[in-house]
Amino acid sequence: MKKPLTLADIQKFENMEFLAKQLVEGFITGLHQSPYHGFSVEFSEHRLYNNGDSTRHIDWKVFARTDKLFVKRYEEETNLRCHMLLDVSPSMYYPTENNGKLTFSALCAAALATLLRKQRDAVGLVTFSDKIEMQTPVRSTGSHLHTLLLLLQKQLEQKPAANDTNVAEVVHQIAQQIPKRSLVVIFSDMLSRQDDLESTFAALQHLKHQNHEVLIFHVMDRKTEEEFDFAERPYVFVDVETGQELKLQPSQVREHYRIAVESYKRELELKCGQYRIDFVPVDISEPFDKVLYAYLVKRGKVR
Repeated sequence: MKKPLTLADIQKFENMEFLAKQLVEGFITGLHQSPYHGFSVEFSEHRLYNNGDSTRHIDWKVFARTDKLFVKRYEEETNLRCHMLLDVSPSMYYPTENNGKLTFSALCAAALATLLRKQRDAVGLVTFSDKIEMQTPVRSTGSHLHTLLLLLQKQLEQKPAANDTNVAEVVHQIAQQIPKRSLVVIFSDMLSRQDDLESTFAALQHLKHQNHEVLIFHVMDRKTEEEFDFAERPYVFVDVETGQELKLQPSQVREHYRIAVESYKRELELKCGQYRIDFVPVDISEPFDKVLYAYLVKRGKVR
């Protein structure tokens, strides 16, 4: 059995295109070997090879993994347009030893872009902090996918900008730019200031009013950011966006911290439910496949 990709693998290989392809191919193979097989028709339908079928359409990669002959039957081109919004604010570079949340999100975005290309759907990428940092066109060509994956790789090599997060402003701008019904996928830790939450959801409602589907991947390092699981010793905690420092021992604030984070997450999930926005909490220590499964479920609604 192939070892799952880790954040260390991404940093080691420094080849987003290769890793995304490996991740998607493994995911597709897993669909054929799991109860989720039905989802496979969303990108290409594989049926067992029958005598007399042309060998031209045999999927040899699937054969190598399953020892069974499958024939690929691609659907006609859909007109799905996907806008991927990647939060690149300083908080996404946590944990700093591996730029954890950003690294995880970038590979997930790369894998989704690769999967969209397999589905012959169009995809564009937006990176943002307190404003749009970079934006690509929305296209479905192989050359566009190559460019997009290079941009994601380059993002991992950049230092974080000294900016806050402003999801609301960016989402409003994107909502004004999208001319037809689309799927908007957001990768973010949603760590804006508490008083920004209402404006964030007003912006997301802007997208919903225009009949767009919205999928939010709430990216966190669950062990430290939610459970506050640190060894019991003195620390200096530094706010990566403001630089503010706080000296304390974890036990002094752990209980209150957990309650506050859980309350914030509940509010996010509740408001997403009210606005019919798909909200998927993801932990950077979890397998990347969870994001791809959530995407396929969502894609089934954009028809």
